[in-house]
Amino acid sequence: MTISVDLNADMGESFGPWVMGSDGELLDTITSANIACGFHAGDWDVMAKTMKTATEKGVGIGAHPGFPDLQGFGRRRMSLPHESLGNLVRYQLGAAQAMARAAGGTVRHLKLHGALSNMTSEDAEMARACYEAALSVDPDIIIMVLAGTAQQRVVMDLGCRAACEIFADRAYNDDATLVDRSLPGAVIHDADLAGQRMVEMVREGAIITESGARIPTRIDTICLHGDGPTAVQIAKSVRATLEADGVTVKKFTGDPVA
Repeated sequence: MTISVDLNADMGESFGPWVMGSDGELLDTITSANIACGFHAGDWDVMAKTMKTATEKGVGIGAHPGFPDLQGFGRRRMSLPHESLGNLVRYQLGAAQAMARAAGGTVRHLKLHGALSNMTSEDAEMARACYEAALSVDPDIIIMVLAGTAQQRVVMDLGCRAACEIFADRAYNDDATLVDRSLPGAVIHDADLAGQRMVEMVREGAIITESGARIPTRIDTICLHGDGPTAVQIAKSVRATLEADGVTVKKFTGDPVA
């Protein structure tokens, strides 16, 4: 049986003259791009440029909404009422749709960023508020979720289109959540190691945690963070290692989670 997987990266996170990440190089390797919407990172010019380049390269475009926290890069937890949280997601998705349309592309998926993503991976009702908001704007949008977490359970219940994601450069806890960035070993910088562990997880159809535990899950896409010092090397290593093992790299289809 042929196995296929998508490669995605978070990008569009520069701000004015301040540059974050290697977006241009990553767009030559990945198949889907999660583009910041100006709240945790990015601005209107950065969004426009990133959307245009992604469209030209045939890379799938995703809205990447986060908390309104430019200083903290969206990695600080915030407490918002669910109604306000939904409007926060709608606002950012709308901006992404406008920029993509102007660039000749479309927004096909949505992925929550940083602390917003981490919190919704633990809190199903919070995830539901975000996802129902996105679906109210575009009922056909594909929701990218952290595989094996509350996010996946919510999209299964909603019956919407979805893509289940694992991370090439992050370590996992035994509940399928990500190890806190402040802890040793939470972020993986070794490109060869990242490639090898992704082949193992994709072949097993399971998340492999820090303790060595296996959490069976559907895997549709692999995230390669664009802001790390070895981001481009990790992206190239993961793609080359997967393809050498016979795994096809292509955009996800967004089938509902059964």
